[in-house]
Amino acid sequence: MIEIRNIKKSFGTLEVLKGIDLDIGTGEVVSIVGPSGAGKTTLLQIMGTLDKPDCGSVTIDGVAVEKLNRKQLAGFRNRQIGFVFQFHQLLPEFTALENVMIPACIGHASPREAKNRAKELLGFMGLADRVSHKPNELSGGEKQRVAVARALVNHPSVVLADEPSGSLDSKNKAELHQLFFDLRDKMGQTFVIVTHDNELAGLTDRTIHMKDGLITDVSGLTL
Repeated sequence: MIEIRNIKKSFGTLEVLKGIDLDIGTGEVVSIVGPSGAGKTTLLQIMGTLDKPDCGSVTIDGVAVEKLNRKQLAGFRNRQIGFVFQFHQLLPEFTALENVMIPACIGHASPREAKNRAKELLGFMGLADRVSHKPNELSGGEKQRVAVARALVNHPSVVLADEPSGSLDSKNKAELHQLFFDLRDKMGQTFVIVTHDNELAGLTDRTIHMKDGLITDVSGLTL
């Protein structure tokens, strides 16, 4: 599903990624762990086409993303990649339903199609009775589940999550962790999760350990 070859990235004189090679299979739930400054988030951003490497290649579902122009890349990202962030990044002026609909509308789905898909996902998340609530009317766990629904609305093949449970209490954290696996089993997405949470990392199919811009170890079994 994802093939990464010799990815290097520097910011000024700081070499953040020093030659990353990584393969992630379809339907895997993979965690990336390591100390702050290891390059985890930079790798995730490059994997998600939000940033470009200085050299190397990223292939997602057979598409070499570095060969896409800006417009093609934006369309590919919208269709194929879902994002979940630590602080949900919901738009405060929109309801839960509207927040989930936004990527579908950007992808030119009809309003009816976008609304039906958003309702379906929010129902799966246990939020059917919260669709008309705005973010300030939702709990932290509810907001993060809305963010997950938003990431899934376009049926992406890959979901990338950056510290998705970092702002949650223990109960909501455990529910979110289980949700990732339920979604993988039901919808078949590949999940790549940057985390400092050892409990979550221990649940994933594989854990990629990073330090000083390099992969130092891989634990678990490839699916």
